[in-house]
Amino acid sequence: MTTITKKPDNPIAHLTPEDIEQLGYELDAIRQDVLDDRGDRDAAYIRRVIAVQRRLELGSRAVLLGSALPPLWVLGTIGLSISKILENMEVGHNVLHGQWDWMRDPKIHSTTWEWDMASPAEQWQHSHNEVHHNFTNIVGKDNDLGYGIMRVDEDQRWVPAYLLQPLWNFVNACFFEYGIAAYDLELGRNLRIPKDRRPAEFQRNVKKVLGKIRRQATKDYVVNPALALPFGGFLPTLAANFVANLVRNLWSHSVIMCGHFPEGVETFELAAIPDDETRGEWYVRQMLGSANISGSPLLHLMTGNLSHQVEHHLFPDLPSNRYQEIAPRVRALFDKYDLNYCSRPMPQQVYSAWHKVVRLSLPNGWLATTDRSNLASQLKLLWAMSTKGPKVRRAAQARLDQQARKLATA
Repeated sequence: MTTITKKPDNPIAHLTPEDIEQLGYELDAIRQDVLDDRGDRDAAYIRRVIAVQRRLELGSRAVLLGSALPPLWVLGTIGLSISKILENMEVGHNVLHGQWDWMRDPKIHSTTWEWDMASPAEQWQHSHNEVHHNFTNIVGKDNDLGYGIMRVDEDQRWVPAYLLQPLWNFVNACFFEYGIAAYDLELGRNLRIPKDRRPAEFQRNVKKVLGKIRRQATKDYVVNPALALPFGGFLPTLAANFVANLVRNLWSHSVIMCGHFPEGVETFELAAIPDDETRGEWYVRQMLGSANISGSPLLHLMTGNLSHQVEHHLFPDLPSNRYQEIAPRVRALFDKYDLNYCSRPMPQQVYSAWHKVVRLSLPNGWLATTDRSNLASQLKLLWAMSTKGPKVRRAAQARLDQQARKLATA
């Protein structure tokens, strides 16, 4: 992984400006076909999903009233976990993208919907819809790439603190909704500003986030457990809500990682993006900066159809149930223009993404040049790079680069 402009073999070098613009026209045609065809069956789909999700949540919470009995605790926790995943992935994420605004239903509209996440909808829409989708996989600009806490490209200077990024990423996965809220607030950047100079908007947004978290915590960890109190289920219900939130967070984190971070997904430099980026150029960046998860219709539903991350990034405002339909046409364009359509089963994408997290937590080339025979000396080198100054790190990195080059030409 390195920014596309610094790769020895640029994956779009064979495309002329005319090719890129023609590709844009062909993708626009796919989008327009869906816009012209959407209607009653799409509206029926989202209303059906919302109805199923709400009934599943209500039924699971009713079962958890008897959560003092282990079978009911297991059944209720599984149901609540699934309902939270559906609410977050297929309903909340897609409604807040405006995918269903054309229905003109005030109850299913991006301006009125509030979801079961720590981020208030309005703040998430800014950081996700406006920033992430416009600056997809641009290093230092797109917070969805590494969530602002990880090294995401070899060209980023390695420092010893990055050794802990697999741990930070796992913690972020467990409490993902709060991690999203933190970078929606640009918390790290704003906390570095003296308190009396922080923007008033930041202070207002912090209050909104804390208010949202308080309401969620009250619902999940006070009200619902209290309802089970007469049946001896206060603590089991509290635990069930915690587990359901944990499962939802781990699942959504995995889906997002699969869509943005596996091997084969490209990254970009902000300086290399023209100020007058054309529609075709923007499309190409979405195509190369996203990855899909292959699988069953149930998998697509449970990922909020973000298993079609490529199609979602190309057309974020189209109804999610249409991504599977248009995927073959999109893939045909990848083939036509000789571009890499990155798609693998979920276990492979998860492994690939985590492998990259670990690889980039280490100095460039360390993992590739390490095997059983030289593990002791490589660990000694890593220790020196971690405990000594920049001069030692530069010299050791030069040694690793030389070893990697020899390995590549062997």
